[in-house]
Amino acid sequence: MNRKNFLKTIGGGTLAVAFAPNFLYARNKQNLDFGTSYKLTILHTNDQHSRIEPFEATYKPNPNQGGIARRASLVQQIRAAENNVLLLDSGDIFQGTPYFNFFGGELEFKLMTMMKYDASTMGNHDFDNGLEGFLKVLPNADFPFICSNYDFKNTVLDGKTVPFKIFNKNGIKVGIFGLGIELQGLVGRKNYAETVYNDPVEIAQQYADLLKNEKKCDLVICLSHLGFEFKDVPQKICDVQLAQKTENIDVILGGHTHTFLSEPINYQNRKGKNVLVNQVGWAGLLLGRIDFYFDKEKNINRISWNNQVIDNKIQDFSSNGIL
Repeated sequence: MNRKNFLKTIGGGTLAVAFAPNFLYARNKQNLDFGTSYKLTILHTNDQHSRIEPFEATYKPNPNQGGIARRASLVQQIRAAENNVLLLDSGDIFQGTPYFNFFGGELEFKLMTMMKYDASTMGNHDFDNGLEGFLKVLPNADFPFICSNYDFKNTVLDGKTVPFKIFNKNGIKVGIFGLGIELQGLVGRKNYAETVYNDPVEIAQQYADLLKNEKKCDLVICLSHLGFEFKDVPQKICDVQLAQKTENIDVILGGHTHTFLSEPINYQNRKGKNVLVNQVGWAGLLLGRIDFYFDKEKNINRISWNNQVIDNKIQDFSSNGIL
């Protein structure tokens, strides 16, 4: 490891690509400029896989793309332009580069803390050093891990995660819960020990109802590490099925399948209402962004989005029509 080059990478990153909003849907065209009382910006990542530095110029699939310093710069500029921002992650923070082998996840957690992540859920690779390994570096994460369908009661992680969390952003209540994939057959038994996996659809409905009906959240978000879709294994629960089989979830921010969505996709839940599903690939190559605009009754007025490529291009962020 070249410490000098590492510090240069972390400290000298610059903005990736300027944000240009794309309108996903709106109630009617008259609401595009009028009737908005609240705005909430959701930024999200998934499957970072310990990718700290950008890919090299010789890496053909994604030359010069990614890098935590660049992402941090972009997040900082978005926060400077927007009043109400949540930064979230959908798991698999660990595993993929020597940084994890050397530091066991400590570096990843420290950098996410520096970026002021608000919350994350756990992916299957976050068990790669076992529950003890995760617990050892957990003090470096100054943000909660939201795990709703993993029961850690008889493990060292008992009480170290939360099943849901509510954020209040300038009067908008955002309820978040998290779902992990089944660990049996995917993770070695000794790594997850006595962790109990509970049915994600049942748990999702339980917490979605709690957050929407009892806690009166204006927006309910699921941080999912179930995977976007498994067309070859249709019985396997995924984000698409989760959206269709439940209600009271507004947004599913996914991970696990490394799916690069060019835009969030709308699905109909079991009551015929819209559920947004989004996933932004892997390795920090993209930063997902969804902006929600609410009217004075706190109903969603319109939504804009941008799954933004992180690369070495520098553009003027402030000149692109941020509201």
